[in-house]
Amino acid sequence: MSTRAGGGFEDPPAEVLAEAAAAFGLLATPARLHIVWALSQGESDVTGLAELVGGTLPSVSQHLTKLKLAGLVRSRREGRRQVYLVDDPDVVTVVQLMVGQLAARAGRAPAQRVRLRDLGA
Repeated sequence: MSTRAGGGFEDPPAEVLAEAAAAFGLLATPARLHIVWALSQGESDVTGLAELVGGTLPSVSQHLTKLKLAGLVRSRREGRRQVYLVDDPDVVTVVQLMVGQLAARAGRAPAQRVRLRDLGA
């Protein structure tokens, strides 16, 4: 690893950068980012998420599958339904920080929900 002159920090390994880029890539769509934002507020099933984000059940389900395969969300069975939650608290921190900062810049509280169809997704 190299240390930048005067910077005082070490560059992360290439594998770490690749993993971070993959995670950011999955969150690079408004739909998935909105789903993770909603799940950062609390657990939900796919029906509740679809209502929260304004997406269709099949669309939200497909996004959840991709997020789950990437290890960003997980699910547990509660009776006949699957309940989803963010699997990594650091992902919650990053999403809340980014969305919160951008919402503040736009003069809107992050708690004000913007539905997917309002974003053109």
